[in-house]
Amino acid sequence: MGLGFAIWARVHIGRNWGTPMTQRDDPELVTSGPYRFVRHPIYSGILVAGVGTAMALLSWVWVTAVVLTGIYFVYSATVEERYMNERFPESYQAYKRSTKMLVPFIF
Repeated sequence: MGLGFAIWARVHIGRNWGTPMTQRDDPELVTSGPYRFVRHPIYSGILVAGVGTAMALLSWVWVTAVVLTGIYFVYSATVEERYMNERFPESYQAYKRSTKMLVPFIF
């Protein structure tokens, strides 16, 4: 389920996908599809897949990997959000107020 959500997000964002350093001539702020639920659905989907794998395997190695990946994703999302705030100063602030970062309704 998590990987499906991440793939849906990647397909939905289309040409706008890339690192914050990637310069686009005419970028678009995508807030539809999976992006209406969370601001970083690719990260969310990967984390859900990791949690599911850790639970299925009952493995502390997987739990550790998911925790470390989650820490990195929060850091990376924070960096990306700084870029998005610069690129879309008004519309991104409104989007942030209405949508959680990684976990719908929570965080």
